[in-house]
Amino acid sequence: MTIQEYQIVPAFTNFLSDVRQIIDTARRQAYTAINQSMVQAYWQLGKRIVEEEQNGKVRADYGKQLLKQLSKSLTEEYGKGFSVNQLYYFRQFYITFSEKFPTPCGILTWSHYKRLLSVSNEDARNWYLKEASEQMWSYATLNRNIATMYYERLLMSQHKEPVVQEMKALTQDFDKDKLEFIKNPIVTEFLGIGPAKSYQEKELEKAILDKLESFLLELGKGFSFVERQKLVRTEKKDYFIDLVFYNFKLKCFMLIDLKVGTIAHEDIGQMEMYVNMFDKLVKGEDDNPTLGIVLCSETDADIAKYLLNDTKNIYMSKYLPCLPSKEELRCEIEQQKAIFALQHGNGETGVEL
Repeated sequence: MTIQEYQIVPAFTNFLSDVRQIIDTARRQAYTAINQSMVQAYWQLGKRIVEEEQNGKVRADYGKQLLKQLSKSLTEEYGKGFSVNQLYYFRQFYITFSEKFPTPCGILTWSHYKRLLSVSNEDARNWYLKEASEQMWSYATLNRNIATMYYERLLMSQHKEPVVQEMKALTQDFDKDKLEFIKNPIVTEFLGIGPAKSYQEKELEKAILDKLESFLLELGKGFSFVERQKLVRTEKKDYFIDLVFYNFKLKCFMLIDLKVGTIAHEDIGQMEMYVNMFDKLVKGEDDNPTLGIVLCSETDADIAKYLLNDTKNIYMSKYLPCLPSKEELRCEIEQQKAIFALQHGNGETGVEL
């Protein structure tokens, strides 16, 4: 390195540091603004729901019907993010913090507040709220600390520092990205731009799913396409279902998850969770039980597993005539794998065809 080059490097380092600071500051300001707007809007929605319920309290079922109707209207106009379950949380948010709107710090997301609603002890809830704000805890850190009774353990400990240090060590990986919430589907839904669809499947998986989607629609057995990469949200994690159809002949939703390779036991358990959630949160009163299908790309194995809440095997016998056979599914997957191999070459895919 020449003397001239050596002198330039420190100057560029300082310049780069200034640029980074400008970008980080702007992101932090945007982060805070979106957070505060979203949380405040949800609190105000909860307040308005409670006020409307009180006006109609002469009817015992008024609150329940109100949320259903409101959810339907808001979803039609604004899209996702306004399910009955979500509106219930807005209501609880206002009831829990009705005396004073919680504005300790713009760093806390709606997910933080939603998790805090599960803490029944008011002193503990307020402490978690304060600590999460001041220490800039991520949602994952807050969730873990509540689940492991961090507040209670600190109260009982004579020597608190080892407890604090242990917590920091166990959660340090959770807090590396302070702006992680921008990638959260809840935020994109609130901004009206839809969830950030994660189409990061392997190329082979995507090619097979594309083929299955068109195959089922062309089958002529009542299938209607609903959504690709359907977001399923739990309190702890977001999941994405590969394909969702509705069959108007069978009057049921059909969920499809494709696994590259063979089907593992945890894949079955995950689909059972999807089916249960759809039956509880999506299925209408006139709909039949949701059918879940786990497929695998390894066609020498058992290519498909069917799952639904049907203990008496009443619905499965009705569903089967409208479903493609396992042999038909095997044929379609093998055909797409062959096309994929011709287009990409076996050596490039990393997948044994």
